[in-house]
Amino acid sequence: MLKAKLITPLFFIPFRLRFFRREYRNRAINALDVGCGNHSPVLVKRWFPDWNYYGLDREEYETDDNDRNAMTKYFRLDLSTDRLDVLPEAYFDVVIMAHIVEHLRNGLAVIRSLSTKMKKGGKIYIEFPSVRSLSLPTMYGTLNFCDDETHVRVYSVQEIANTLLDMNFRIIRAGTRRDWKLVLTLPVRLLLKFIVRRKIGGGDFWDVSGFASYVFAEKR
Repeated sequence: MLKAKLITPLFFIPFRLRFFRREYRNRAINALDVGCGNHSPVLVKRWFPDWNYYGLDREEYETDDNDRNAMTKYFRLDLSTDRLDVLPEAYFDVVIMAHIVEHLRNGLAVIRSLSTKMKKGGKIYIEFPSVRSLSLPTMYGTLNFCDDETHVRVYSVQEIANTLLDMNFRIIRAGTRRDWKLVLTLPVRLLLKFIVRRKIGGGDFWDVSGFASYVFAEKR
């Protein structure tokens, strides 16, 4: 049986992947998923089966054999301390970095390093807790920024966008993550999740509350 948190992404394409669907849906491109836990390899390949999927994380979190088989290659790196020399230069068409940067004090430096690993014309998507998340209620599963003790720094759209601009990127779109399909189906999803796991988490309210911000950009 699928875990409750996997049900929604199998029917609704995750917000972080929607920006790539029109251009890259049926193309065999090189994609780097920075923070590839929570069965991300299986979910990404569900929507982009032709992608060469490269995962990067400091440990295997919520990862099984299906995820390992979905990866072209896995890079075990701690972005807080490790250099990214093992990653090929100017190689990736897509870089996804969802809810990683807030765990790093050196997040902007990591973004600069990742930008050199991308091809010209490559696209990057970065998602992170918004400044607004500091004022949201505390809830199991993280609704307030400080609910997660591994969060070490609040980043703004402006500073991440400016970092990418400095690295010769064009900002295509940025702002508050708001997946209207998830907002509109929230009552039904909450009922189903409560039935399956008897618990509702803060993540269920991210899209309705404005918990997360994002920046989507293209390398010139």
